[in-house]
Amino acid sequence: MSDPAPDPRMQSLINQLRPGAVRAVRVTGFDGSDVLVRLVDADNDGEKAEIARIPRQEASMRRMEHPSELFEVGQEINAEEIGRWREGQLHLSARACEIPALRSFLLAFERGQVVAGTVAAVHNFGVFVHVDGEPDGLCTGFIRVPDLTWGWINHPSEAVEAGRRITAEVIIAETRTGQVTLSPKALQDDPLTRFVDQVGRVLTGSIAKIVPFGVFVQLAPDVLGFLHLSELADESVDTPDELVDEGELIRVKVAEVDLRRHRVRLSVAEVADGTSGSGARPAYDRGRTCSAYLKTCD
Repeated sequence: MSDPAPDPRMQSLINQLRPGAVRAVRVTGFDGSDVLVRLVDADNDGEKAEIARIPRQEASMRRMEHPSELFEVGQEINAEEIGRWREGQLHLSARACEIPALRSFLLAFERGQVVAGTVAAVHNFGVFVHVDGEPDGLCTGFIRVPDLTWGWINHPSEAVEAGRRITAEVIIAETRTGQVTLSPKALQDDPLTRFVDQVGRVLTGSIAKIVPFGVFVQLAPDVLGFLHLSELADESVDTPDELVDEGELIRVKVAEVDLRRHRVRLSVAEVADGTSGSGARPAYDRGRTCSAYLKTCD
């Protein structure tokens, strides 16, 4: 079976974050909280020196009230090209070149490379990792919550803990943030590849979580389905918990597996008497076919 096609939106974002060319510049002044610079390498080539801009957020990784705390007029620095805005004016990032050892470390990574490291800290928004070989005193690895595991978790601490050794795949190394984004999940088999042969079958799963607009159903290890509220009953209800409880069993039919989007289309299964085999409260008729989506939490 061929691998799912890459998401073009993700690829576009990755392309925008790739390191740009490094330019030698001289500080000429400040425009509000931005730093104005002149391209020194253009002067050396006999070209007309271009005035470029370093936005405040790209001035430094250090905390500051104003870039004038770190830079002075006439100072020469290196900065990375990040694009052109404001009628074509070149914008640069000084922070991307602030720590040469860090920049060299990050530039050595390639997308898809497998690296090892030690979990430094676990937060509700993601996980920080000390990547092997990183410069002393820095923490360069970061794992977003969706990149931790294919399974359903309420908090990253359910998947990893501080001090644990991990291996992960490189998504992208960003010189401007000083971090390499990692994915342990990329080294795990997509559970849906083992679920393709379930198309057309009727399965029983337990309701793992109730949300205002529907329910998540556990159908297999690391495979979680979503059933919309409108598919749970023919009568209008405000919330799913009027119909079902967490832990309750529900029968569904697998209609389609979408590997690229990690989703499976479902229909509610019927039993011989024409009613739903879900075990839900009998006051609601759920025997009609529905269009719902089962998705792994990614």
